Amino acid sequence: MKAVYLVEGVRTPQVKSGTDLKEISAPYLGHYLIRHLMNKYEIPNTDVDEVIMGNTGTPAKYPNVSRVIALEAGLHKKTSAYSVHRNCASGMQALGNAFDSIALGRSDVIFAGGVESMSQMPLLYGKEMTDFFINMMKAKNVQDKLKILSSFRLPFLNPIIAIEQGLTDPFCGQNMGQTAENLAREFNITREQQDEYANRSHAKAVKAMKEGKFKDEILPIIAGSKLDKLISEDIGPRENSSIESLAKLKPYFEKVTGTVTVGNSCPITDGGSCFLLCSEEAVKRYNMKPMARFVNYHFHGLEPERMGLGPAMASHGVLKRSEMSMDQMDLIEVNEAFAAQIMAVQNVCSSSEVSKRWDINETIGEIPDEKLNVNGGAIAFGHPVGSSGCRIVVTLAHELAKRKAKYGIASLCIGGGQGGAVVVENLIQ
Repeated sequence: MKAVYLVEGVRTPQVKSGTDLKEISAPYLGHYLIRHLMNKYEIPNTDVDEVIMGNTGTPAKYPNVSRVIALEAGLHKKTSAYSVHRNCASGMQALGNAFDSIALGRSDVIFAGGVESMSQMPLLYGKEMTDFFINMMKAKNVQDKLKILSSFRLPFLNPIIAIEQGLTDPFCGQNMGQTAENLAREFNITREQQDEYANRSHAKAVKAMKEGKFKDEILPIIAGSKLDKLISEDIGPRENSSIESLAKLKPYFEKVTGTVTVGNSCPITDGGSCFLLCSEEAVKRYNMKPMARFVNYHFHGLEPERMGLGPAMASHGVLKRSEMSMDQMDLIEVNEAFAAQIMAVQNVCSSSEVSKRWDINETIGEIPDEKLNVNGGAIAFGHPVGSSGCRIVVTLAHELAKRKAKYGIASLCIGGGQGGAVVVENLIQ
C-alpha cells in the first residue's frame, strides 16, 4: 500500500438553507474549490486522474454531479468522475475511495469531497398527481382529457417533502431526530445537558470565527440572484445563543415527552468541501508540501434506530486498522447531528461495559471535551449532508496544522445505522 497525502483541503462557507446560497446548484458549490487548488499547485488540466464527490440530493438536472464539477473546473475531458452516496458520510466515502485508488497505485492525483444544496431539494408530487399527469399525456382526444380532468381532486396537490423523506429511515420508520430521542432516553441525557452542549458549540464557533480560525479553509463564494454578494464566513453560529433562549424551544420530534429541539440539533445547510489527494510520486513531481497524511478509514454498521452511535463503532474500527489508540489523537472531530447523539458517543467510548453490547471487548477510549470539536461543530455550522464527511476532515487537518499537533480523528453518524471515521497525521511543523 502506497502512502496517500492530503495536500490541501478547502470548503465553502456553510450557510443555512433557503438563504444566501439558495440560488447555487450543487455542482457550483464544488467546481471553484477544485479550480482554486489546480491554480495554486499549478497542476496541468490533463494530469488529474479522477474526481469523486459525495452528494445525496442528486439534482435531476445533474445526475452525476461529480462529472459536472470536473468539467466546470476546466479539467480535461479524459478525467473520469463519479458521485457517491452514503447518506451523511458521502463526502467521507469519496475520500475513502480516493485513498484506495492511490494506495493501490491506480491513481496519483484525485480531487475528492462533497457538495449539497439542501435549499434545492425538491417538493414531489404523490402517486395520485403523478398518475393524473401520465393519464393526461396518454389521452388521445379531448373527450378522454375531459374525463381525466373531472377526476382531479385538490388533495392530489399535497406535496411530498423530499428532505423529510430522506431523513426518515425506511427500515425502522423513525426520522433522525427520533433516533436521537432513543439515545437520550437510553443514556439518561437530560434536556438541560443537551442545551448546555449546544450552547458551547455556538460559543466555540463564534470565538473561532472572531479569531480567524477558518480563514485558511474557507474559500469565499459569489452568491445572490445577481451574483452581487461575496460570502466569506459561515452563516449559522449564533453569538447571542444562551441556555435561557435554548430552554424556551419546544421538543420538535416528540412533542410531549421529547428533549430534542431545533436548538440542540444541527440546522439544514448548504455547502461544499474538497481535498486534493496525491501519491508520493505526484507530491515530488509538483514540488508540493502536503498538510497531512491520510492514515486510514473505516465504516461500520449498527441498528438504524441507534444510528447516532456510529462514530463510536467506526472510531474503534479505524483505530484498530491503524494500530493506534484514542489517547494518541490530539484532536477529535465528531459531526454534531444532535447534542444527545454526541454525548451518547462519548458515553460508549469511555465505557467498556457499554461498548460490549456492540461486540467491542475493550474501552474504545475517552473523548475528552477539551479535544472534541474545539472550534464548534455542526450544531453551530450546520450539516450539508453530502459535504459534512469531508468538511470535518478539512477542519481537522487545518486545526492540527495550526497547533502543530500530530494525529487527529474525524467521525460521523450515518442515517440508516452506520458510522464512518478517518485518521490523519499532520505534516505541518
